[in-house]
Amino acid sequence: MSPTRKDFLNLSATGALGMGLGARPVAGHEAAGPVHGTTGTSSPERQEAPRRLDVLVLGGTGFIGPFQVRSALERGHSVTLFNRGSGRAMFPYLETIVGDRNGDYEGLRGRRWDVVIDNATNNTRWMELATEALQDATDQYVFVSSRSAYADVSRVPMTSEAPTWTFETADVPRDQERLPYGLGKAEMERIAQRALPGRATILRPGLIIGPGDETDRFTYWPVRIDRGGEILAPGNGTDPVQIIDVRDFTDFTVKLAEDATTGIFNCVGPRTPRPFAELLYGIRAVTTTEASFTWVPQDFLARFDVMPYREMPAWRPPTNGNEGFARFDLTPEVEAGLTFRSLADTATATLEYHYARPLERREAFRSGLSADREREVLAAWHAASG
Repeated sequence: MSPTRKDFLNLSATGALGMGLGARPVAGHEAAGPVHGTTGTSSPERQEAPRRLDVLVLGGTGFIGPFQVRSALERGHSVTLFNRGSGRAMFPYLETIVGDRNGDYEGLRGRRWDVVIDNATNNTRWMELATEALQDATDQYVFVSSRSAYADVSRVPMTSEAPTWTFETADVPRDQERLPYGLGKAEMERIAQRALPGRATILRPGLIIGPGDETDRFTYWPVRIDRGGEILAPGNGTDPVQIIDVRDFTDFTVKLAEDATTGIFNCVGPRTPRPFAELLYGIRAVTTTEASFTWVPQDFLARFDVMPYREMPAWRPPTNGNEGFARFDLTPEVEAGLTFRSLADTATATLEYHYARPLERREAFRSGLSADREREVLAAWHAASG
């Protein structure tokens, strides 16, 4: 039996999600620069949705899945998970149907849901099998694709009408087993749309950030700024950035399901692109450490193999055909219910999540520059610029 909304909120408050949501910084963090309180990490209790949905989440135990579950339950919906069993450990109070996306969908036979949410990664075979098993078992199929599905990100502003990758434009043979990420996502979109015509909702998020993200592709900045001192910042601060808090993304996912909204939606934010300087200064505003930014031009960074998005997370300067990458027109998305929480909320929640991680994980970042590399590049920049 699925828990009631009240049951879920009580479980969530006692840490049943196991996500570190709303956790205070661990003892000892104060010496590195405290994050005071838990401002923004817990949203006010929301009203139940006007209609109750039966939702099936394929997976549900990665980064975005638990937030989808949380958002749906908070709105009063019933949630079932389909995975290889990991859902039972993370969500013991929910029904988990055990199966395998490589072909074992037997547990879904004879069942029906109002909405299916599919968080599949780049695997077209998974999409073929899932839609074959579920095309007659749901009214709406929500697929989490990616902004990387676009073949042309030079448009300003970007909209969902921009062309996506095909085998021809990607110059990839049709019998190639493993597809490039963007092409794979674009093909999965088309599979879903063919299998469930008029019933597919395609979401194309950009970089998804916030508590729970283990890639550190945004976490690098709050943690680095919280450490203080001189910080290497890329470009001149004017390059636009549009990313999305995982909670905004998953709330929007549930909103589209409630409204039975189909179509294609870009999922980035804020609505007006934020200059990169505004991003970094906004993050600094939630810390108490002394920190300063030294802006280093892109061409100089390239000489030291400091590349956009990899060594400098979240930064994608609008050059070499990327002009529209962070310049999306989000009018349709906002009209459909996409909202954006404050940068302060996201930065604070991210820091709290990070400092609740085990020490060895906090010291092993997966994105950004190491302290030694940062000092090396900054020293070279100061020497070159006099």
